[in-house]
Amino acid sequence: MELSSPQKEIYAKDRFSAVQAQRLAQEIAFGPVVFQVSRLMIKFGIFGMLRETQDGLAMDEIVEKTGLSRYAVQLLLESSLTIGTILLKEERFHLGKVGWFLLNDEMVRVNMDFNHDVNYLGLFHLEEALKEGKPEGLKVFGNWPTIYEGLSSLPEKVQESWFGFDHFYSDNSFKQALEIVFANPVRTLLDVGGNTGRWATQCVAYSSEVEVTIMDLPQQLEMMREQTKGLEGADRIHGHAANLLDDRTDFPKPFDAIWMSQFLDCFSEEQVLSILTRAARSMGAGSRLYIMETFWDRQRFETASYCLAQISLYFTAMANGNSKMYYSGDMVRLVEKAGLVIEQMHDGLGLGHSIMQCKLK
Repeated sequence: MELSSPQKEIYAKDRFSAVQAQRLAQEIAFGPVVFQVSRLMIKFGIFGMLRETQDGLAMDEIVEKTGLSRYAVQLLLESSLTIGTILLKEERFHLGKVGWFLLNDEMVRVNMDFNHDVNYLGLFHLEEALKEGKPEGLKVFGNWPTIYEGLSSLPEKVQESWFGFDHFYSDNSFKQALEIVFANPVRTLLDVGGNTGRWATQCVAYSSEVEVTIMDLPQQLEMMREQTKGLEGADRIHGHAANLLDDRTDFPKPFDAIWMSQFLDCFSEEQVLSILTRAARSMGAGSRLYIMETFWDRQRFETASYCLAQISLYFTAMANGNSKMYYSGDMVRLVEKAGLVIEQMHDGLGLGHSIMQCKLK
């Protein structure tokens, strides 16, 4: 694995002093406790109360404002104080910088909701998932082979956090992505794994000529039709039901552009190669395939790389048991093996997406 800067320098040396390393080791050991306490400090409004006062609040004031028992408030405050999310000055509690980010950073909140509602219970079965290559954690919600078959049947709050997570990351890249895709003439576009049709609706709004076909599971297409009903340009959004895990499933053709956004990370390398090979067979000389992913090794900031590497374990425990947030070098290898060549690489879109613009060799 060959990393580029800045990851190459960051991950080549130990970044922590002995004291820092010991502290981090304990934070890892108590990670579930730290997570739940911090989540409840948000839910019970304590971080919000502290944000709104310059003078801080005494413990009894927080008890009164939350309606919780003094015992419960004291536990949360003492834990948060040692975590470092709040400060204590002259017997009054104040919001710390970490608490501020937990409260105000939308990405942090999306990630917390996703981990609590979607992943938390299932991650208990991560060991089984790693050994078996199956999403053993998914059984906390139902008996589906992957989360995608069960997505429309998940509890409402779980669905809300799943789609909130998925849309938050992709939506922030769509504006730039549209400019890249439509830089070439596009009259027909195949949206592979188009989910609820968010990208498709962006496309028909951007171009009055494009016809978009979403290729996805039948149950996903039903959700898409419900979400796009009545929207302007919805008559130019079509569905093509398909099980992409079936090697016998061919891609419809021809299309000017084939779009795969946050899609290939849902599959193992073997499955990705099969999908890309079948996509390549459907392409003509003028066709382009666009792969938009958040490659963990192409991030500007190390914190983003950290988040993406952890998100990979969602795929292991909950989604399908065999995919991940890909290292870009692995995706390049698979693209080339499928008979394609990367015409251009676009980095730095939105919150850290890259687009591999591919054509036939």
